[in-house]
Amino acid sequence: MYTGTLKMVRRRGADGRIPVRTLDRGASSSAAAAEPTGYPGGPYDTSLLVKYEHHVARHIWFGEERGPKKELKVAGHGLKLTSRVPLALPPQMESWVFRSGLASLQRTSLNKIDTNLVSAFVERWHLETSSFHMPFGEMSITLDDVACLLHLPIRGIFWSPQDVTEELAVELAVDYLGVSQGQAQSHVRSCRGSYYKLEWLYDIFVHHRAASSWAYVTRAYLLMLVGSTIFADKTFTLVEARYLLLFRDLDGCSGYSWGAAALVTLYRYLGDASMYSCKQLGGYPTLLQCWIHEYFPTVGKRGENWNPAGNCGLPRAMRWSYRQGVLKVDDLRPILDELTPIDVIWRPFEDHRAWRVFDEICLYRGCLKWGETVVPYLPDRCLRQFGYRQYVPSPPLDCMMATDIDVDWISYHQSVVDVIGSSSVATTPSEVVDGYLEWYYRVSHPRLVPPHRDAPREVPVPVYDAGPSDPDWARVSTLIRRYLRQVNAEEEDPQFSDLFEALHISRSH
Repeated sequence: MYTGTLKMVRRRGADGRIPVRTLDRGASSSAAAAEPTGYPGGPYDTSLLVKYEHHVARHIWFGEERGPKKELKVAGHGLKLTSRVPLALPPQMESWVFRSGLASLQRTSLNKIDTNLVSAFVERWHLETSSFHMPFGEMSITLDDVACLLHLPIRGIFWSPQDVTEELAVELAVDYLGVSQGQAQSHVRSCRGSYYKLEWLYDIFVHHRAASSWAYVTRAYLLMLVGSTIFADKTFTLVEARYLLLFRDLDGCSGYSWGAAALVTLYRYLGDASMYSCKQLGGYPTLLQCWIHEYFPTVGKRGENWNPAGNCGLPRAMRWSYRQGVLKVDDLRPILDELTPIDVIWRPFEDHRAWRVFDEICLYRGCLKWGETVVPYLPDRCLRQFGYRQYVPSPPLDCMMATDIDVDWISYHQSVVDVIGSSSVATTPSEVVDGYLEWYYRVSHPRLVPPHRDAPREVPVPVYDAGPSDPDWARVSTLIRRYLRQVNAEEEDPQFSDLFEALHISRSH
C-alpha cells in the first residue's frame, strides 16, 4: 500500500474546475488560450466523456437526484443462493460443475449488498473509459480482479450471439431441461419473453435430482447459478433462455472465458446505471462490492471472514461478508471526493498469488465481448493497479468499429507490449508521470459535490510525494490529515498545533 503526504499545488474554483491559467503543462497552447468550456464541476475538454451531458454526476453537481431514493435498486441473490446451493453436490454432477469453471460461484455471493456504497461508486463510472473516475485518476475492475475475487477462468473463447425466440426457448427447455412441451410453453408464456424464472430452474433441479437425471440436473443448476450471479439482470427473477445454449455440451462449456463474461456484463450494467435516467443496476454486485472492499479499506462497512494470511486458496470474495453501513449515498459522495492515493491499496492480491498467478492477458487492451455486448477493456487507464507508472492514456477504443475482436483476443501479446512499453515499473505504487493530473482534471471531474454554496472555497488539486512507509503510520497520517482538512484547519492555528505535530510525527515513520 502506497503512503504519501500532500502538497497543494493546483486549485479549482468554486465550480470545481481548474482555472485555465493553471493548465499550462500537458495542454496545447491553443487550449490554454481558449475560453473555458465544458460543464460546471465537470470536464473542460469534452472530447473524452462524450456522454457526460446525460451522466448522473452532472445532475448531482446541481443537487438533482435520480428520484426520491438516491441509491440504485440493486439485484442481489446471495440469500436465495445460500438456500439453493447444497452443501455437497451429488458426485454424478459434481465433476461437470467443477469442469465448467463455474464451481466457485456457488460460495462467493454476499448475503446482502450495501446499495448506498455500490451506488456511490456507480456515480463515478464512465462507459466511455470503462473506469471509475476518482479524485486522483482512473481505476477499474480488471480481469485480474475477477480472477482473484471469483476464481473464474479468464482465458478462453467469447460466446457469439444467437437469437432465441419464445418458440426456441420452449424447444431448448424440452431438449435440455427435460420438461414437457406443455410445461415449457406455459412457463415461457408467463415470462413474456425468451426467459426462464430462477425459481423454476431450481424446481427443475430438485425434481431431476430426485429422479437421478444428472444431465438435466446439471444444466438447470448451472443456468440458475449464472443467472443469480454473473448474468443477473434487472428483473431480479429471470435469466435469458439463450444462456441455456452455453450448457448444451456439458463437457465443452469449460472453454469459455467466464471471467470476461462476468466483466462484460457488469461493465454494460454499470454504463447503464451511470446515466441519470437509470435507477437499477444489474450484473454481479458482489463482484463490485468486494472490489471496493479490497481497494478502499477506509470506505464502507466490511465484515471479514478470514485474514489473507490464513487463506487456504478460496476465492478472495469469500473473505468478505455483509455488514450494514450507516452512511447513505449522499454521505459517501464527499468521502469519495476527499480520497487520495494513500487511501487505496493499489495491489491487494499480491498475497493471493500462490493461488492465482498474475496472467499477462490482463494487460490486453482491446474490446471484450459476450453475446452481442461489446465493451472496451482499457488497462492503460489504470496502470497503477498493475504496478506501473500511470501515463496519459490513448483515446478509448470505438468498439462499434471493432471487427476482429476474437482475433485480437487470441493475439493479445502485441497489445500488452504496447500498454506497458510506454510506461515503467512504479517506484511508488501510485506514481504518475508529470502532466497526468493536469490532463485528467481537464477531461474529467475530481468531485461530485461542489463546495458549500454559502462559503465557497477553492478545491485543491494535489500532487503526492512519498511519505510514511509503514501502513499503520500511514493510516494514522491519513486520519489526522482528513480531520484537519474537514475542519479547514491551518497550521498557524494554536488550537490545532498538537494535531499538526502528531501529523508530522506520523509522516516521518
